[in-house]
Amino acid sequence: MIRDHFRVMIVNLSTGRGNPIRFDGRETLAGGSGLAAALFNTYGHADKPWNDPEQPLIFTIGPLTGFFPLMSKTVCGFKSPYHDQYAESHAGGRSALCLRFAGLDGLVITGKAGQPCCLSVGSKHLEFKDVHFMWGMDVQRSGKLLRSMFPGSGHRSILRIGPAGEIGSAMACINVDTYRHFGRLGSGAVMGAKNLKSIVIQGDGSFELDEEKEYSKLFNNVYKQITATRMMSKYHDLGTAANLKVLNDINALPWRNLQQTSDPAIDAITGQKFADDTLLRNTACAGCPVGCVHIGFVREKFMEENQYLYRQVSYDYEPIFATGSMLGVTDNFAVLGIMDVVEKTGLDVMSAGVALAWATEAFQKGIVSEKGVIVPLKFGDAQGYKEAMHHLGTGTNDFYRLLGQGTLKAAKHYGGEDFACVLGQEMAGYATGEVFFTAQSLGFRHSHLDTGGYSYDQKYKEKNLDDAVNFLIHDEQTRVFLTSMVSCLFARGVYTDELLADCLNSVGCKTLAEKMDDVSRHIQKLRWQTRVATGFDPTKVRIPKRFTQVSTWKGPVDEDFLNALKNVYAKRIIELAKD
Repeated sequence: MIRDHFRVMIVNLSTGRGNPIRFDGRETLAGGSGLAAALFNTYGHADKPWNDPEQPLIFTIGPLTGFFPLMSKTVCGFKSPYHDQYAESHAGGRSALCLRFAGLDGLVITGKAGQPCCLSVGSKHLEFKDVHFMWGMDVQRSGKLLRSMFPGSGHRSILRIGPAGEIGSAMACINVDTYRHFGRLGSGAVMGAKNLKSIVIQGDGSFELDEEKEYSKLFNNVYKQITATRMMSKYHDLGTAANLKVLNDINALPWRNLQQTSDPAIDAITGQKFADDTLLRNTACAGCPVGCVHIGFVREKFMEENQYLYRQVSYDYEPIFATGSMLGVTDNFAVLGIMDVVEKTGLDVMSAGVALAWATEAFQKGIVSEKGVIVPLKFGDAQGYKEAMHHLGTGTNDFYRLLGQGTLKAAKHYGGEDFACVLGQEMAGYATGEVFFTAQSLGFRHSHLDTGGYSYDQKYKEKNLDDAVNFLIHDEQTRVFLTSMVSCLFARGVYTDELLADCLNSVGCKTLAEKMDDVSRHIQKLRWQTRVATGFDPTKVRIPKRFTQVSTWKGPVDEDFLNALKNVYAKRIIELAKD
């Protein structure tokens, strides 16, 4: 059913031409993360800056996309404006299934358009539209226009950027179908540098499903595990927002720029509180029956008194941490209001929230002037943060433009590096301890989902260096195979190695099924080699002092253990990257 090669569309924005190619390596790259790294090694330039027109913007899917539930993610590979190194970001929505229906395993975009444009690609067409009138439009408004320009819904995916991407912010994301995002490390700025306002993927083709009873039986078995058992129900019910109270209760939730790890005010922004007060509905990515996307609402007056409009805003744990506890905002509707501004400007919510938390403390300590921040920032001041988010997303002045390049870059210029909550990039919301701090600092995507370091911290109180590092290396290997499928990582408990092998066999990927361990090690190595070739040196990563000043359920963070863990993990990464 699955071809023994990849079908990849190469689009050059400078020439306005596209070319479908055959790209070999199915048995060693799988798809997703593996394919993206290989495509970057083929079309990317390690020695050129991230915004060079020749640098590619890459989108890839996996062999099980469209065939099994929750194989619903797309990998985006690019050279990041955040650190000028190879990076990955993952997003759901409809993009993966639309690529499958378009007959593509990958889409590679190079060059730079002469003026702002929209690229539309499908199984039988490639089109460029002049959208110079959209430059400067926010994500919400441009989305409305694009949906009218490209009608249809189920088999159409709209990727777009906001003002943050247009000004080259390293925190700019790519919005995918309104509620999902390629969020971290600045993929939106890569689109902006290419004068690419939007990408519309038209799933206007078809693909065959195996009519054999074994495939149908296997699909039904997977579907049953996902929908008829409790394995995935937590993601549908309160969703990941349920983690807020759990982490707060064990002193692991960052508050007010990580000055605290717990606060009694948590009751106002728990997952249950959001569900009770703000939840409108659940929705899901294409090809997923779980419905983990929680949609809340914000309401505001307009025109005459007592007339209101409301907008829908998706939420989960990370956005609530970033615009709630990290900023000391404890009103759930106010938190959604800040998220709404983040969405409109096209910022990554975690980086933006953590950046403003640092800016607040820097302002309070007199490191940054009121002229710089424009709004006198104060923890808990939701209205002030809404205004500041707009300044950050649009680059109003020198301060916000520099902050948009990364919190540490601003801290190096103004001071305040010790309390910058940056672990490779602005931290995720898990102040669980040394293993997580190390994992996110040095992890490939600087993501809390590179490994389960946050989970390891919560399970083990012992400070065993070798066990911890071995866990990080092995756990990354297992996850990188899933991100090459490309599976939603929420489903990692469902898709065991045995089940993955059965699924791969059912779609004709027998070699992959037999060599999953070898393939996962190969992809893990390939990604690190690609990252190191573009300038990453794990031995030079520094963890700011703030992370050694907090306490978790295990007590105060052990700085010696943290540094030892970081040094050993760095050496193991270097070993992985060797030929």
